Amino acid sequence: MATPNSIEEYLAALPEEQRAALAKLRKTISAAAPKATEKISYAMPAFEQDGRFLVSYAAFKDHCSFYPASAAVMEALGEELEPYFSGKGTLRFQAHEPIPAALVRKIVRVRLQENTARRPSG
Repeated sequence: MATPNSIEEYLAALPEEQRAALAKLRKTISAAAPKATEKISYAMPAFEQDGRFLVSYAAFKDHCSFYPASAAVMEALGEELEPYFSGKGTLRFQAHEPIPAALVRKIVRVRLQENTARRPSG
């Protein structure tokens, strides 16, 4: 896939099952972080808030991935993430078995807290 220019272009290029799973993931992330903005980063859909990376996601031939890219998320939610953990900061899932929306909301919440804590004071 050539680097997409928009999230819609990225999603439109996917098979239906992956498109539906990632569209639902996108909606869940957006609801959990309503002030976040979307962009394409590293050829994947991503969210950022206050100029800081929040999360991203992508589709691959045999799976989808969700990238909180955060040791804090892994520490805070380790046991819940175990079925999806695929490597440093990567969660892998099948389009027909997405990460539960409640867990996605928890992940986004931890990332928002982590980014807020990193913000310089004053």
